[in-house]
Amino acid sequence: MNISAALTDLVADQDGLLTSAQLRMHGVTNWAQRRLVTEGWMFRLAPRVYALRGAPDTHRRRLRCGLLCLGERSWVSFEAAAVLHGLDRSRAHAVEFTIERPRRPAVLPFPVHTTKRLDPIDHVVVDGFRVTSATRTVFDLALARAHPQRIEAAIDSAIRLQLSSPEVLSRRLDGLRGSGRWGCRLVEEMIVDSGGHTHLERRFLELVREAGLPTPRKQVVFRAGGRHVARVDFFFEAFNVVVEVSGQKGHASPAERARDAQRRNELQDLGVRVFEYTFDDATKRSDMVRRTLRVRLTPAGRLPAA
Repeated sequence: MNISAALTDLVADQDGLLTSAQLRMHGVTNWAQRRLVTEGWMFRLAPRVYALRGAPDTHRRRLRCGLLCLGERSWVSFEAAAVLHGLDRSRAHAVEFTIERPRRPAVLPFPVHTTKRLDPIDHVVVDGFRVTSATRTVFDLALARAHPQRIEAAIDSAIRLQLSSPEVLSRRLDGLRGSGRWGCRLVEEMIVDSGGHTHLERRFLELVREAGLPTPRKQVVFRAGGRHVARVDFFFEAFNVVVEVSGQKGHASPAERARDAQRRNELQDLGVRVFEYTFDDATKRSDMVRRTLRVRLTPAGRLPAA
C-alpha cells in the first residue's frame, strides 16, 4: 500500500506527520491505517498522530506532534515558545504546550499547561507553528517561577528583537494582573529598568534610576546630512549627553578601536558629549557610576529645574 500524492504533500508541510482524521479525510479507512502501520509505512507517535517511515526525529517534529495531537486550540508555549521567538537563555530543545480549560490534555511525554484565558493578542504564528506571543511568553515564564535573570533576559531580548516593548508589557500586565496570576508583580518590577538590549544595559538603567536621574532614550540613531553616524546605547536628550556601556570583551582589535574613535569624534562634532562605562564600572563600581553621572549630565553638576 502506498501514500497518495496529496497526503505526501501534507506530510511535507507537517514535518513528516499525519493525523488519523487527515488520513480518513483522504479516503484511508481505519483498516487501511492499521495495514500501513503493520507494513511499516508509518507508526503511531502520539494519540491520533502518525509519523511516516524515515521522517527524522527533530525538535520541529516534536512540536508539530504536540499541536496535531492537542488540536486547533493549542499553542507552543513557555520555554518552547521562547525558543521559537529566539529569546535569550532559552532551552534549545524545550517542548511545552498550552490548551484552554476545561479541556483534558492528551497524554504526551511533554508538559501541557492549561489556561482560563488566552486572548487573540496572546498568540501568533512563528515558522508555521501556533505559539504564544513573546509578551505572553514572558508572563508564562514568570508564572513557571523561572529564575529572575531568565525573565530579565526574556524581556530584554523580546524588546531588542522588536517582539514586544515596555509599553506593550505594561498594557498586558493590566489585563493579566486581576486574574491572580503568580509572577505579575515580578514582571512589573522588571519592566521598570527594561528597554536595554543586554543585561549590562539593564544594570545601567537601574543605576540611573537609583541616582534619581531621568530615564534616557535607548538605542538612538544619529544622522548627519542623511548619513548614518552611530546608534548609541543611551541618549540623555535634555543634557545632550550620550552614554555607552561596554561589555567584558569590548573592542580589542586595532580596526575596532579605530572605528570606535571615529564614531566618538563624529558624535562630538554634532555637539554631543560622549561618556562610556565598562562592565566592571556598572557591576563593581556602581557608586562611582551614580556619582559621575550626576556630574556629567550638566557642566554644573545640576539637573534642570522640574
